[in-house]
Formats: sequence, C-alpha cells, structure tokens
Amino acid sequence: MKLVRYILRFALSFIIALLIAITILWATGNSHLIKAVRSTYLVGESGPTIADYTKFDNHKVEKKVAQPWFLAKEYNSYKLNHEEDSIIKRWESVAFVIVQKDSILFEKYWKNYSRKSLSNSFSMAKSFTALCIGAAIKEGKIKSINQKVGDFLPEFQKGEKSKITIKHLLQMSSGIDFGESYDNPFGFMAKTYYGNDLYKLTVEKNVKHTPGTVWKYQGGNTLLLSFILEKSTGQTLSEYFSNKFWKKVGAEREALWTYSSKNDRERAFCCFYSNATDFARIGQLMLDSGKWNNAPLIDKDYYEQSISPVKIKSENGELINYYAFHWWLGKYKEVNFYYARGIQGQYIVSIPAWDVVFVRLGHLRDPEKDVALPKDLIEYLSIVEKIKF
Repeated sequence: MKLVRYILRFALSFIIALLIAITILWATGNSHLIKAVRSTYLVGESGPTIADYTKFDNHKVEKKVAQPWFLAKEYNSYKLNHEEDSIIKRWESVAFVIVQKDSILFEKYWKNYSRKSLSNSFSMAKSFTALCIGAAIKEGKIKSINQKVGDFLPEFQKGEKSKITIKHLLQMSSGIDFGESYDNPFGFMAKTYYGNDLYKLTVEKNVKHTPGTVWKYQGGNTLLLSFILEKSTGQTLSEYFSNKFWKKVGAEREALWTYSSKNDRERAFCCFYSNATDFARIGQLMLDSGKWNNAPLIDKDYYEQSISPVKIKSENGELINYYAFHWWLGKYKEVNFYYARGIQGQYIVSIPAWDVVFVRLGHLRDPEKDVALPKDLIEYLSIVEKIKF
C-alpha cells in the first residue's frame, strides 16, 4: 500500500509540475516549446528533420499534367567509386540527382528513399518564395522590387519601417534583426518553426540598421515577402507557387508546404516538401533564365537581378558577393553557378557552363556556419564534374 501511495503522490506531483510549466510557457509567449518537445525529444529526435511534414498541417501544392523527365543515353552508366560513395554517405545523403541537357543523367537514393519520397527543403523554400515575387511583378500584382513594404502591410507605414522595400527583403538587408539561430529554443526561428502566429511574430520586430545598408541572412525577411504575396495576389503562397510554377514545370507529384494552423500562413522560410527529381525542375527553370519550354515564368529583368550579387556589407564588414535575391552564388574551378540551399545540406544547383542541374537531399551539411561555399557542396561538385559528359 505504501508503494502505491508513493506512486500516486509522485504522479500527482508530476502532473501539477507539468501543468505549472505549461502555464508558464503560455504566459511568457513560449508555448511553441510544447510542440517542439512533443514532436522532437519525445520521439527520439533532437531537432527538425527532413520528414517533419508528418508533424505539421500542410497545404498541398497542386500539380497539373506531369512532364516526365527524359533519360539520357548514358543514364546511370557511371558507377560511384568507393571514395565518391563514402563522401555522399558521410553526409547522410538520401538522394543525388544530376540532370544534363534536359535529361536525367544520374540518380541514386539511400536509406529507403526513392523518386517518390518527400523531403524537407528547409531554406531552399526561401528561393521558391522569391520566384513568386518575380511572377507577381510579371503579372502586375506588384509594381516593382522598389515598392514599399508599407504599401501592403500597415505595420510598415511609419518610422524606419516605412523605408523598407521589397528589394531590401529580397537582399536580406531590411535592417530588422529577427534572429536566425536554430540553437536558441526561445528565438525567432524556433517560434516560427513550432509556433503558430507567424504574422505577429514577424511584423512586430523593429529596425536595427538603416534599410539597405547591412546584409544579414534571416528568414523573417522571407516571411514578410510571403505576406506581401498573399496581400497582392489574394492567394496563399502554396496556391500561388502551384499556379505559377509547380503546374507549369510539370511536377510529377504534389508537394506539401507546412503552415500555421492559426492563420493559414506557410512557413515561407522553409518546409516545402518534395522529391529530388521535381526539385530539379526549379533548377532547370533557373538554368533556362526563368523560362520553361521557352515560356518565361518570371520577369526577365527580375531574373537577371535574382542572380546578381547584392554587394552589401555584413555586420562584420564583409562585402557579400555570394548572395542575390534569395539565391546563393558560387564558383567551382572558375565555373560559376547559382543555387538554393537548406540547413541540412539540401541543394538545387544550376551550372550553365556544364548545362547541368543537380539536387542533393539528406541529413547533414558542413557544420561550419556563415560560409560562402559549404565544404560538402564542393565535394559534390567534384563528383558531378566526373559524371557529366
């Protein structure tokens, strides 16, 4: 009996402590931690994963008529040697796809992944959101990149915020310090990833630097772009991306984009889920100057600016020549390329000189932060260079 009473007292104490903790989290604006703990640590994980769509509400990114990829004559004729296979496995890759001259040249999958498997884009979604801005300009929903954010969002009509333009958001130079640390459980990224009120969390932030003067990579800028798109087009980000891109590039599968259940807004800075061969279509679109089957999907001038370096200094004084309008810029052995990238080594890379697009999906990336060109990407490029013809 004593043991039973002890267990009951312990259980009651635990429940009371848990209720107190939950109350404190709600009262301090940190209720997102409840979702974070429940969906990560309690299921044996330590943070966001490439399969998180099962934990969140998702909007479907509808497809239309599928346009299957052609297979190159040399399709999968190249066999990875031990060193190449070890490089790809070391970074816990799940997909590696190379498209050359509009045809799949090479594809391989690991850990039970296939062409049909969905994987988190993480920050590659930022590039997709920026594409939507180009489409909205093309159809006149947005006047230009120089239009003020305050024309769409009332919270940006006074003070320093009134100086912020769409271009500043695209260049990551809004001057607002949202916070981008994924290691801070109380920070902006954790709250927007696991929390619900994306709009309030984002628009309430204040300006730290004069807009256009300091480059700082932060997902809050992308969320603001998504709010502008919602306001200017009358569609959700998922609907607009589907209508302007996913349907037109002939995606073979519907994609998913997680959203905040409180206000039906997508996590525009991340969380677009698709497969490697459909992701490659976005790379091919960029390789073909924003056109698909020779039909322009975004404004021509906007495309050119999308791959032109911002040339704005960071907080530590570094001149940023490796970032554009939500697209990264790189050089490998004097070969220029542009790419979308995610925090766990998600890459869509367009290499005009080689007429190549390649996609890598997986779990790990070079852990060094704030680098212009991650080491793992350099290793992948060395493999692509051998496989291409």
